[in-house]
Amino acid sequence: MSDTAIETRALPAREATPEAIAPYGTLIEPGEDGAPFGPAEAVLELGRGTPRLYIMRLTARPMRVTGITRHTAVTQCLAATKGEEWFIALAAPGNVDDAGAEPDPAAMEAFRIPSGKALALHRGTWHAGPYFTGSSVDFLNLELADTNVTDHHTVRLDQRFGLALDITP
Repeated sequence: MSDTAIETRALPAREATPEAIAPYGTLIEPGEDGAPFGPAEAVLELGRGTPRLYIMRLTARPMRVTGITRHTAVTQCLAATKGEEWFIALAAPGNVDDAGAEPDPAAMEAFRIPSGKALALHRGTWHAGPYFTGSSVDFLNLELADTNVTDHHTVRLDQRFGLALDITP
């Protein structure tokens, strides 16, 4: 498909709240040390491999979504290390066991993750980002050691649907 055939749509970012994020994961907010586990915390699925926690440095790029990815073997957690706000585009996981599953572009949503909060994605949640407005941001990323090699399922929205989505803050 040529670039001239790509439709570009605005995807306004909503404020992330626990309720808005619930179909896709858990918005992790600060809590008191020693508080017991509760419904405001993520249930992690890390048992299908070796967990990996690392800091990834991302540099600025346009907030244009042309592809969206999911990981079917793991929940993934992301947080800006210095508390910056950031943006992410999400689509519901659908059937995580269907290797041929695709996201519904019409149902994709973008969110602004406020300063000081983290995001734990449900296993299989489609995601594009993180995006941000600064020159670079470091993110804590919790996934599996081989997520980016063996569990990285991407659908190119531009090639498959002739679509690009511009996240608007």
